[in-house]
Amino acid sequence: MKRTKTIKNRFKYSRKERQYEVDAEMDYFDDIEEEDIEQTEDENIEDKIIEEDIQPVRKLDYTLQTPAQRSEFVHKFIEEAQGQLSHRYLEILSDYIIFAMDKEERKKKEILTDNRMITVNKRETSFQELVSKFENGEDGIYNLIANDKNILLTPKLQITQQDIDEIEPLQELKAAIDSIREQEKKAVGKKKYLLKKQIIEMCQNQYLIKSEFKPPVYSSNTVKSFVKADFGENITILENGEPYSDGLISFFNPKHLSALLCNYSALKEESWGNFVNDAYYMMEDLDRLIEKTLRVKYPLYYDLLIYKIDGRQNIDIQALLEMKYGIRHSVEYISSLWRNKIPKLLAEQEKKDYLIWYYTEVERGDWKKCSRCGEVKLANNKFFSKNKTSKDGFYSICKECRNSKK
Repeated sequence: MKRTKTIKNRFKYSRKERQYEVDAEMDYFDDIEEEDIEQTEDENIEDKIIEEDIQPVRKLDYTLQTPAQRSEFVHKFIEEAQGQLSHRYLEILSDYIIFAMDKEERKKKEILTDNRMITVNKRETSFQELVSKFENGEDGIYNLIANDKNILLTPKLQITQQDIDEIEPLQELKAAIDSIREQEKKAVGKKKYLLKKQIIEMCQNQYLIKSEFKPPVYSSNTVKSFVKADFGENITILENGEPYSDGLISFFNPKHLSALLCNYSALKEESWGNFVNDAYYMMEDLDRLIEKTLRVKYPLYYDLLIYKIDGRQNIDIQALLEMKYGIRHSVEYISSLWRNKIPKLLAEQEKKDYLIWYYTEVERGDWKKCSRCGEVKLANNKFFSKNKTSKDGFYSICKECRNSKK
């Protein structure tokens, strides 16, 4: 348990530092007055020329205000260079033209300027990279995705005036930032570029200082709340023959089953031995449902489920399934099986089991014998497909036999 907690905290801390860096850079650009944006974009071009250590053929003319004027200037510029311009410098020249757009064009945000790309590049990541950051792989990502507006994710940390008034180191740092800003306004060229970088670093330090004096609170009691919850339910049979539960968690609902599977290890560990709580018996019922539904009829799905619960990545599961069954599924398809297909199979089996129990123990149901396998099954659309032309409204061959023939 200690090892798991250490990994979680390490990830949370690195993610927090990364967020502070993004917020600091956004703070810098938020403080720039709207009328100074155009000038700042032009300064960014000069910053890039300094960074790349480019020796320009001639100085760029920033007095030109329209894209057409700058485009004409760049054409002459390229002709004079006679093919000696690097690919990177050509990109800088394209920025030089783009930054002459008027304000209306900027508002449309059809073109990503460097200031906008600061945020995009910091926050953009591949799905695979993001998966690798979570202890429970892709399930960690899907657990963040919810349609419930009552679920709150960690809010952005903000530096308020009250924070500055109450935290003395923040007051000193704020005064230093204001002083550097004044120097930056008067500076040019490389000095201006270095001062801008210094301001961004100092803005980042603001968040670190606040987090030390006022540590943000993160919710970590989801699992414990699950264990103490009341999972009582009322089940009714709808007009279409489907069982329906009003419980907080229902095995009839594939989404609920998917959530239980994605958090299986944590829920199982936390509920283990708590014989007085519903959570223990719910997890035991889930185990029985998995065994009954998958182990014999769907062994590949059963193994996939075990691998996922063990925390294996989809790329590893792909290799293991191919080795055992000689079938190569894509990692995307494996994800679909885990998130959709398997929970649906479990939900269907749970509905069948409940209907059989209900029409055996509570109410007398109608039963019929399959003309192919000879088994007597409940005359319900879970077991027989509907047929309007027959007497009882169902086909004579059960769904299982019809599907096996297909």
